[in-house]
Amino acid sequence: MKYGLTLPNVGPYGDARTLANLARIAEGAGWDGVFVWDVLHYEAEDKAVCDPWVALAAIAMQTERIKIGTMVAVPSRRRPWKMAREAVSLDHLSCGRLILGIGAGDADDKGFTQFGEETDAKKRARLLDESLEILQGLWSGQPFSYSGEHYHFEKITFLPTPIQKPRIPIWIAGTWPRKGPMSRAARWDGVFATIMRDDGNMAAISAESVEPLKQWMDEHRTSTSAPGSAPFDIIVSGPAFAAEHDEQARATLKAYADAGATWCLKFIGLTDDIESLRASIQQGPPRL
Repeated sequence: MKYGLTLPNVGPYGDARTLANLARIAEGAGWDGVFVWDVLHYEAEDKAVCDPWVALAAIAMQTERIKIGTMVAVPSRRRPWKMAREAVSLDHLSCGRLILGIGAGDADDKGFTQFGEETDAKKRARLLDESLEILQGLWSGQPFSYSGEHYHFEKITFLPTPIQKPRIPIWIAGTWPRKGPMSRAARWDGVFATIMRDDGNMAAISAESVEPLKQWMDEHRTSTSAPGSAPFDIIVSGPAFAAEHDEQARATLKAYADAGATWCLKFIGLTDDIESLRASIQQGPPRL
């Protein structure tokens, strides 16, 4: 199992240089990936925010090995052809290290509500599916046109193609075991699944749920999954920092790995102190 960090782009992290510095420290300490929130104004009242794509460019220039990406990008408030260009540019800038985490987004983000963006969950899901089709089509390097419910454009060719083949990996975020997001994830390269708690809040998936999730994905992955792509990734959120000194945390991570998780991400919240965070990152990923 690989280990990564998910960093906010808000508040003390709302500066691209800060995020690039943290990514450089993470690479030196042996972490496998650094991922950045894609939010415009989420939890950002009276807080600085930096553009995640600009931050990822800075991270790409400060690192050489570590995987980089979004966690998660929201196509429904972006132009998918612009995202196609941005992603390929980052893929080339990072020499093929980009992973595109994608989701429908949180409708409570003022980046939706204050600017008249789509907040209906079903409509955002359809926008997401069309955007994914457009990304793949424009990354092909071949003449491509599109006519869907929401997006329409005439034939056009985008070059260059991504460095990564058959294309830039796409991870889909969604709620387990809802059929819609899980079926979407099965068509791509990985799934970051959360669960809905009884109180209506989202929570990390348990190790006990990873095995049935993996079995479901193994059974439902479709022919549209890119041939020649890497094995399907199952991404979880776990106590990657605490495992250095806590036996229960190590047991939790081992249970995730044994159940089939391929990545464990440590999610960094806005309340985390940056100096303490640097120290935690410098201790390196768990060694189970």
